[in-house]
Amino acid sequence: MAREMTDERLLNKIRRVKLLILDVDGVLTDGRIIIDDAGVESKNFDVKDGHGLKIIMRYGIDVVLLTGRRSQVVERRAADLGIAEVHQGIRNKVEALAEILQRRNLAPEETAYAGDDIVDIPIFKRVGFAVAVADAVPEVRQVADYVTGCKGGRGAVRELCEVILQAQELWADVAARYEFA
Repeated sequence: MAREMTDERLLNKIRRVKLLILDVDGVLTDGRIIIDDAGVESKNFDVKDGHGLKIIMRYGIDVVLLTGRRSQVVERRAADLGIAEVHQGIRNKVEALAEILQRRNLAPEETAYAGDDIVDIPIFKRVGFAVAVADAVPEVRQVADYVTGCKGGRGAVRELCEVILQAQELWADVAARYEFA
């Protein structure tokens, strides 16, 4: 379960979140890219991260994947999770963010973004809730609103989903559905 939040300013930021945008490599995966002799690429995804995403979407938070690389593996994982909006091969994530928000008629303050590397910093400065995974580069952790206790591809996304659901006072309902509260 996610760490308990007590910072009221941070809680207010999280309560506004309607859209969660995730970088892929190093956030939704552990950052490793495996390419076999035939050129087939594979990535490692954590099943708990996936379940967290399914839960958060069930509670009305949309999820978008935004990555600089292109990979069929990402398309397959997104389809498996029910994530309809996937942006791959993005060179300018700030422009992509602006387009996503405009199309969805959302304010930046209604958006959370999780990243792990310096290319994510410009987006961190433009969203309401910026999240670095535990093993993000130091510069990213330094400017994040929240740093997960878990590493990318190893529970960080699940933790983030729980943080959002807890701040929005939805976690008790999630718990009740599974009868563990």
